[in-house]
Amino acid sequence: MFELLILIILFWLIAYLIYKFAFKVVLTERRGEIIPVRKLEFTPRLIFIIIGAVLFFYIISSFREVPIGYALLTFNIFTKKYGVKSEGLQFVPRFFYKTYLYNIRRQEYTMTARKGEGKKKNIDDSLWSPTKEGLQIGLDLTCWYRIPKENIIKVHKNIGPDYDEKVIRPAIRSEVRHVISSHSVTEIYSSKREEIQEEIEKRVKEKLEKDGFLIEAVILRDVHFTPDFAKAIEEKQIAQQEAERMEYLLEKQRKEAERIKIEAEGKAEAIKIISKELEKHPEYINYLYVDKLSDKVKVIISDKGTILNLQGLE
Repeated sequence: MFELLILIILFWLIAYLIYKFAFKVVLTERRGEIIPVRKLEFTPRLIFIIIGAVLFFYIISSFREVPIGYALLTFNIFTKKYGVKSEGLQFVPRFFYKTYLYNIRRQEYTMTARKGEGKKKNIDDSLWSPTKEGLQIGLDLTCWYRIPKENIIKVHKNIGPDYDEKVIRPAIRSEVRHVISSHSVTEIYSSKREEIQEEIEKRVKEKLEKDGFLIEAVILRDVHFTPDFAKAIEEKQIAQQEAERMEYLLEKQRKEAERIKIEAEGKAEAIKIISKELEKHPEYINYLYVDKLSDKVKVIISDKGTILNLQGLE
């Protein structure tokens, strides 16, 4: 589209120069009358101006701005050779080269059930795969990758600019299914999740790096289950929590019973010791009796008519 615009502008410029400088008014005699006639005459000066204007527009239109984080792949249609140009203003002669802009920054390919995220924003793009038990499980996954500048020609020749749908997506889906099929639901959901993520990343790297891509990381973001299986897991978790709660209560009751037993054994032992002492020293009962009285009691009258003054004991 831009090339067509340049051609239109160039055409009108040449037409204007010809009209302005190439047409001369010449007096000519016709049927006995002298009349002015416009005559086309290309002078060396006019030819030089036209050639200069064409070259100027050609050179200006051959400059390409390569954005930051991108590289420009050039293909010479005559020599059939490729080249790669870096960021900034680059001179690429028009009509001799075809150009393709490649992103060399970190890119991501995300497959997720969340709408508005990932490559396919308006659909549930979660990756569903059968597990070791044959149960369907869905994974939300992100792959971070780059195209090194030195590999752009290789990627373009073997795959093309639409590499994300041609190669990245199929490779990820294939390797994820291969890994998931060798693990159980429990391993995927909890115990071996990190190990599974590392295994997927390793296999994706082996698959894609031979095509020229640099895989930085594969992140397992979330795990989904079918509605029936999710309900079964929820019920199992509830039952497990209830069992743990009952075990806690039983343990608490066992500990309380043990405490009561120990306390009773202690009291029995104390009574046994006191009984033995009373047998040896019967007057010890009076001491225990006094020891249990209130601090406000000062005088005791016993049944034998004895008056005991407690103030002297203070």
